[in-house]
Amino acid sequence: MKKILIGSYILIITGIIFCIGNSDFFNSKNSKSIAAGEKVYNKNCLICHGKTGKGEGLKVGTAINNQHLLSSVSNKDLYNYVKFGREATTMPAYGSSLSEKDLKNLVAFLRDWQTEEIKFNAPKTFSGNPEKGKKKYNMYCLTCHGEAGSGKQKMGTALSNPMYLKYTTNKQIWIDIAYGREETRMGPSLKGLDGARQLKEKDISDIVSYIRSWEKK
Repeated sequence: MKKILIGSYILIITGIIFCIGNSDFFNSKNSKSIAAGEKVYNKNCLICHGKTGKGEGLKVGTAINNQHLLSSVSNKDLYNYVKFGREATTMPAYGSSLSEKDLKNLVAFLRDWQTEEIKFNAPKTFSGNPEKGKKKYNMYCLTCHGEAGSGKQKMGTALSNPMYLKYTTNKQIWIDIAYGREETRMGPSLKGLDGARQLKEKDISDIVSYIRSWEKK
């Protein structure tokens, strides 16, 4: 009986050690990557995006510590945003100045800001009318994002920027318009949410179609 009990204890202890060893909670490699990414962020990104990533830096920067944003983009998207930047803006392309390891560590640090995973209801296909979208854009979006998506400093992103259009999907644009970004000037626009704009799903698809029309083929 005593031998059986000892054998059971050994199995239990072995199981606990195995679980701890395979638990993400104790994943020191990821912790090291996040810590290394923080150093890269503080050196290159903090001045624009701020200490907390809320866009409170000395220079103009997007709020990237944002649950709506982080729930709608993949790690690959974040990687592309940093590596290729946004030409003709204050966001440079870091692909030539940061190593692949630095870029991946930075992405790990940015992802660590995500505290929740928001599920968005977005159309599976997008077939908007760009002419109708233009009218709605001029009515609801132009004030912050400028004529034909040129953008306005401290107001709204340059939506017509080639790098934005290249590395942002129609679904992501639709989600941004519909659900907005919490704690920013970009409030929700989808009918039924608490935003001032109450647009139907088709209205938002029309705006997405108009924004996509700026992309050079």
